[in-house]
Amino acid sequence: MTYAEVILPLPLEETYTYRIPPDMEKAVTVGCRVIVHFGKKRYYTAIVAEVHTRAPQSDYATKEIFALLDAAPILRRPQLRFWRWIASYYLCALGDVYKAALPSGLKLESETAVTYNEAFEADGPLRPNEQSVLDAFAGTVRLTVSEIERKTGLRNVMPVVTSLMSRGAVVINEEIKKGFVPKMQTFIRLAPEYQDEKVLHAAFDELRRAKKQETLLMTFLELSHALNPALAREVSKKELLEYSQMAPAVLTGLLSRGIVESYEKEVGRLQVPVSRLRPLSPLTEAQEKAYDEIHEAFKSKDICLLHGVTSSGKTEIYVRMIADALRSGRQALYMLPEIAITTQITERLARLFGDKLVVYHSKFSDNERVEIWNKLLHEGEPLVVLGVRSSLFLPFKNLGLVIVDEEHETSYKQQDPSPRYHARSAATVLANMHGAKTLLGSATPSIDSYFNATNGKYGLVELKTRYGNCLMPEIIPVDVKELKRKKIMKDTLFSPLLIRKMQEALDGGEQVILFQNRRGFAPVMECRHCGWIPHCVHCDVSLTYHKFKNQLVCHYCGYTQYVPYQCPACEGQELRMLGFGTEKVEEEINALFPSARVERLDMDTARTRSAYERILSDYEKGKTNILIGTQMLTKGLDFENVSVVGILNADSLMNFPDFRAHERAFQLMVQVSGRAGRRDKQGTVILQTSQPEHPLIQMVGQLDYKGMVSLQLSERSMFRYPPYYRLIVMVLRSRNETVLRELSEVYARKLEQHLGDRVLGPVTPVITRIQTLYIRQILLKIETSASISPVRELLDQTHKEMQRQYPTFKQLILHYDVDPV
Repeated sequence: MTYAEVILPLPLEETYTYRIPPDMEKAVTVGCRVIVHFGKKRYYTAIVAEVHTRAPQSDYATKEIFALLDAAPILRRPQLRFWRWIASYYLCALGDVYKAALPSGLKLESETAVTYNEAFEADGPLRPNEQSVLDAFAGTVRLTVSEIERKTGLRNVMPVVTSLMSRGAVVINEEIKKGFVPKMQTFIRLAPEYQDEKVLHAAFDELRRAKKQETLLMTFLELSHALNPALAREVSKKELLEYSQMAPAVLTGLLSRGIVESYEKEVGRLQVPVSRLRPLSPLTEAQEKAYDEIHEAFKSKDICLLHGVTSSGKTEIYVRMIADALRSGRQALYMLPEIAITTQITERLARLFGDKLVVYHSKFSDNERVEIWNKLLHEGEPLVVLGVRSSLFLPFKNLGLVIVDEEHETSYKQQDPSPRYHARSAATVLANMHGAKTLLGSATPSIDSYFNATNGKYGLVELKTRYGNCLMPEIIPVDVKELKRKKIMKDTLFSPLLIRKMQEALDGGEQVILFQNRRGFAPVMECRHCGWIPHCVHCDVSLTYHKFKNQLVCHYCGYTQYVPYQCPACEGQELRMLGFGTEKVEEEINALFPSARVERLDMDTARTRSAYERILSDYEKGKTNILIGTQMLTKGLDFENVSVVGILNADSLMNFPDFRAHERAFQLMVQVSGRAGRRDKQGTVILQTSQPEHPLIQMVGQLDYKGMVSLQLSERSMFRYPPYYRLIVMVLRSRNETVLRELSEVYARKLEQHLGDRVLGPVTPVITRIQTLYIRQILLKIETSASISPVRELLDQTHKEMQRQYPTFKQLILHYDVDPV
């Protein structure tokens, strides 16, 4: 008898054994999808991880595979190995990796379906909710639970359905939800008998009195070149009607005559803007030198770090490396930290690589992502994939090069849900599994990567000059504390110098960027009389005021409430705003420069792919004069006409309780500064701070990256932080604060018995409660030379021991964050 070990899309660490039916034994292979019954009434799409003949050693009857979905595997073997590495290194369940890796359109799940019994007669009065559910079946006899909830407006409809089932009014069963649906389109073609010119002429004679149908047929022949096989092309119904500007009824009449016929065809949803291909641009002398040095480094190292200043033309080097990979018949993966950058770089790459370019990110629909998956799975030709961190899980074949651009960005780290992987680290492992090379690039590399490069683990190539020998921006710190003391900045967010520089830029037809790394209008609202501050009911954080919506919003769980007219504590009428976000910056800019066209780029204005593209496109084309934004602005965007950048509050970046705060602040300030003066003119950066003499501010002003790294490394070596040690944060959450505090203490002491002073905590984080769950953290500092596998075994063993000895420990929610950022 043959069995299959399958991975389920659930937070389960193990694979599960299912019996393969005799008629499927030859068809079920590793990497195929199968439908399996799991639990009492649920069906899931599982991935076959192994096929074997070992009978399971258990008292339970082995269930049989319900259905096979694929004639051929949808995963390549290196993918399953990569999934297992992610699960092992980042201490998460294999099922969580599966959920993250596979597009939703490839995962089928069962959903409770409810069938109405048409012969039902009520033996008594129905409750209003029961009647509402039965009314929802008008015109149909079968609905899913989600459809009933949508039609009735009831939130939890299952108790009502259960009540109706007990009375015989409905029957419940499980049905499989549909996944990927191919996009079909209607095309028009000439009927076979009318492809003879004599017959076609006779048809035109018939149409003399139907002028519109005659014109439509002429238009079709013009578009399709149906009578010239060498030029013939397919014409869709949509294209024909749009080109001819005819009503659908005219086409219906033509179809009824049998002269043309319609047919359905699957079409792709992927539309990369492709124009006439352009040759690669010649590299400058500095770029050519860096390009040669990278190739030299790759002879002895699998990973190379390209440290190039902002606007040095790193992308041109990436493009040349990609072209080399494609010429050698291998695929390339070009990773970016944010979707925002893909909108700008897609057209640039499409002009160079045409239909060899594939773009992949989370703003695509499920069906679009499935099409990209299938394209990579089934097409053998070399392709270049442009994507964000999730693109690591695509089914690559013969991957030759992985580029991680802006490798320092924290966006590469997945936070929630699990797996909490870092795409930069995972990319190097993926490349190694394929025998590929990895190129990391940044103007401000992460200290971890720079440390590895200077110690010889990675290759290191430096590009120190800007493209076209453009000057680096002039960075001018402004002491806002002194200006406020002198009441010069009493009622404004902007220093006089910044206002003057912005005015000069606008008068000269140039553009301005203003950086404030906080969205909303004001981070805190406070009662002037009693000091009351509105807090989230689910989290231990103050609510942020959003003036556009006139709401107070929690940026952790999304809870909202309207702004109170008076203080609920003392009934005072004076509620003041403390701090400022991008909304307040926008309001004041509109007042200062009423004729300027202003846009805001943050999570509130750019939630969709089209919004991202519109905001960036308008600014790039000069339709917008001033762009205000959060850290989205710092991620490698390229604008030609920016002469002034304003960093409005440098202190908020530095004063953060994290050992990486100064590294991150330096990177953000230098990156956003790099948007200024990117062509033939030196840009100006106004850096507003209350600590102009702070060493970090001085380093930013001098663009002294190596000085910053040296200072940070000396501190981290002293306090045992990365890159000298690996960090693992154990996050424990519970609604019961007392149980959480007591058990987290016991857990930490048990770990200390094995790991000694490598265990710190438990501690309560700055934000003690999120989404009604209290939080405690235990920090492990493990030597980088130590293997993660024994640590995982120890953590698993201690976890099981806690569950045996303390039954209430099972109430706690526990997850691990390896290499937190």
